[in-house]
Amino acid sequence: MTFPRSFSHIGLSVPNLDEAVKFYTEVFGWYVIMEPSEVKNDDTAIGQMCRDVFGNDWEQFRIAHLATGDRIGVEMFEFPENEQPENNFEYWKTGIFHFCIQDPDVEGMVEKIKAHGGKQRMPIREYYPGDKPYRMVYVEDPFGNIFEIYSHSYELTYSDGAY
Repeated sequence: MTFPRSFSHIGLSVPNLDEAVKFYTEVFGWYVIMEPSEVKNDDTAIGQMCRDVFGNDWEQFRIAHLATGDRIGVEMFEFPENEQPENNFEYWKTGIFHFCIQDPDVEGMVEKIKAHGGKQRMPIREYYPGDKPYRMVYVEDPFGNIFEIYSHSYELTYSDGAY
């Protein structure tokens, strides 16, 4: 029998690890569970695991681990030759194009994101105008990672089925 698995963590690539850790801890209150540290292409367990993932063509990178209020991990990577794409929202291409944070004060969270160097990508919208107070908005962190803010849980937002 197949049953729903839990979500463990997500990995984000950022151009400046220290600034990213500061942004996500100050804006969302996430916990730092492992301070920024260096990973080298060596024969340690982590060095070998990273070679399995990234291949042999790297020397070192920096990494930090954060956790959300509901214990989801956020792994942040700073690679030496970090490249920010011109268009970081190629939603039509296969792959992850956003993640979502939940906060009942969507408006306040958007203002906090903007005050810390992020962007609001669209107006705040209601899913069921005049019926339920479920709101959402797409935003961007200062490093180009796109995410969404929901006012209510995913299950509540979509439990009615169609839009």
